Amino acid sequence: MSTKHSKTAEKFQENKELAGWHDQTLWMMRAKRDKISREVPEWEQLRDMASAIKMYSNSHLDLLLQEFEKNAQANGAYVYWAKDADEYCSIIYNILHGHNVHRFIKSKSMLAEECGLNEFLIQKGIDVVESDLGERILQLMHKKPSHIVVPAIHIKKEEIGELFVKEMGTEPGNNDQTYLTHAARKNLRHKFIEAEAAMTGANFAVASTGEFVVCTNEGNADMGTSQPKLQIAAFGLEKIVPDREALGVFTRLLARSGTGQPITTYTSHYRKPRKGGELHIIIVDNGRSNILADQEHVKTLNCLRCGACMNTCPVYRRSGGYSYTYFIPGPIGINLGMLKAPLHYYDNVSACSLCYSCQNVCPAKVDLADQIYRWRQKLDGLGVASSSKRLMSGGMKVLMEHPSLFNLALARASWVNSFPRSLVYNGLNDWGKEHEMPQFAKESFNEMWKKGKVK
Repeated sequence: MSTKHSKTAEKFQENKELAGWHDQTLWMMRAKRDKISREVPEWEQLRDMASAIKMYSNSHLDLLLQEFEKNAQANGAYVYWAKDADEYCSIIYNILHGHNVHRFIKSKSMLAEECGLNEFLIQKGIDVVESDLGERILQLMHKKPSHIVVPAIHIKKEEIGELFVKEMGTEPGNNDQTYLTHAARKNLRHKFIEAEAAMTGANFAVASTGEFVVCTNEGNADMGTSQPKLQIAAFGLEKIVPDREALGVFTRLLARSGTGQPITTYTSHYRKPRKGGELHIIIVDNGRSNILADQEHVKTLNCLRCGACMNTCPVYRRSGGYSYTYFIPGPIGINLGMLKAPLHYYDNVSACSLCYSCQNVCPAKVDLADQIYRWRQKLDGLGVASSSKRLMSGGMKVLMEHPSLFNLALARASWVNSFPRSLVYNGLNDWGKEHEMPQFAKESFNEMWKKGKVK
């Protein structure tokens, strides 16, 4: 049975050059992660610590979040609590409206994507500008991110060059990455200067100090918050960590896992409002407390949003982020989508080979593949299981429970072994795709076939 994912993935694969480039680029990030993690002797101990700290934080959320609120308020910040996306958007709009803000600049925030903040504010007449380069490109293209760390990974430089000619007046045909980056920087410089308020997300929030930490490679969060007097930050309640010692564990894992760097270029700590300014912090639930109550899937809250599971996933790399119906793609997106609305996002569950690579690279040891397997077992109860797969599973169950039938089927199937390899491994069937003989081997095989040395 075809799913929305499989149909969109098939369309993505039609552009073989782009699909191959997407696969190779993300695998390069996975390879960089492997290389740099081997340079840290205590790497696996750090992963164990990260998982343990997250499980502790999640089981003590009430105490840690109240501690954060108390310390943040003592630092001079305003703290708000949002139960859902509507409340989150309304709080931000009310802050901006109360300060007569019309020009608003943001750094990348998947929480804002989750809650539809940009669309909400634009409808209210506020000019929202994304300052992360990838997000800015997508905003100008009216597209959504396809990866949580490198959101425009699917866009080639030629497309960006054409976009910048129209939006920034760059030289037609000049697709040099350095030239395009400088053009974007020049364009954004005016946006930073003109902004009346700035907003960031938060990678971590430290309960013991009331500060939050933003990790970027472009410095756009720092640029955005350095000029306007009004600063807003928002994060999901699972971002809380107990203290700076715990924070150190996560900062050692985050960039190494996601992009293969020792640390992000900028790791900025925000604690107090700037002199004469205001700092507003919003803590968002939006279904997270429901995940906390689900013992089979509670480890989803461990996620650091590093993107390592996407970089390693053979399905995501070959199908692209837009093939997933949830706004976060890949293994973590499959699980988050099912936790959000299983009847709406169930088709993503099939977008997994259960190779367990995602689970093996996750820095906080989220049991991603185990959870996807559990979701698959629940599809029948939800009434959305594939009838053909159910029939196949039933047949396999009968076969496995009756050794005589199994042996008979095995004997009957053995005749396939007498087929020439070239008939089995070719691009005409799904089994043979990408298993074709290399040309040199095919030529040698044909010569041997003519001479009767193989049958």
